[in-house]
Formats: sequence, structure tokens, C-alpha cells
Amino acid sequence: MGLHPRHFSIAIEIQTSPARVWSVMRDVERWPDWTATVTSVRLLDDGPLAVGSRAHIQQPKLAPATWRITELDDAKRMFTWITRGPGVLVTARHGVEPCGHGSRATLSIQFSGFFAPFVARLTRKLNDQYLAIEANGLKKRSEEDR
Repeated sequence: MGLHPRHFSIAIEIQTSPARVWSVMRDVERWPDWTATVTSVRLLDDGPLAVGSRAHIQQPKLAPATWRITELDDAKRMFTWITRGPGVLVTARHGVEPCGHGSRATLSIQFSGFFAPFVARLTRKLNDQYLAIEANGLKKRSEEDR
């Protein structure tokens, strides 16, 4: 990673089934219900979430962005989506796997492109904070009503 990492990641153990965690994670329009890092998510395409689906996302302290699903595998319980800005590509991956009697969710964000080192350095603390808030919110929501 070097002195200026462009990749940020967090994993959290959740005491419920991977299927339950995946159902919460995959329902992106409901994210504002369980994480303060997302104020709104609006799918821009009809039909269920799929490769190619786009979502307009608003987050505190960040410019609104349109994210596009590039990979989605329900069997593996994971998806990847991307957004672009001038000179930077942001790739976020979300996945769930079995862990003991529960699950492990992994959330990550990676910056690439010409301005990636600058953007990653500028947003490093915010990325770490947001990933932690999202992971804990996912855990709390997934463990509710189990």
C-alpha cells in the first residue's frame, strides 16, 4: 500500500446467516435506513439490481455520484460498483461469507487513475470512518429480528 494507500477495507463478524446479511446489503435503496453515511439512494433503472444497474447516491461530505454495478453474484453474495470523477475511478466491493455460526461482511473502496493518490489521501480519514459506520450499521440491521 505504501505511504498513501488507495485501498480501504473493513471486515465485521455478524451473528446471523449470510443470507440475512446479503438481503440487507443487496437492498441498496434501504441503506439510508441503517447507515448515516448515505442520505439517499435512488435506482435509475427498472427491474432488480443487476450488472449494469445504476444508482444515484447522496452522502454527507461527498458530492452526489452515480454508481454502476459491474459485478453481482447472488450465489457468492457479493457485488461491485464503480463511479468516476475527473481523473479517478472509485471501485467499491461488498460481500458476505459464512463465518463460524454467523457471517463476515467485507466492505472496501479503492481509488485508481491519475488523481487517485491525491483523492485517496484527501479522503483517507473519511473513508475509514464511513466504512466503520457502514459495517456497524449493517451488523446492527442484520442482527435485528433474526
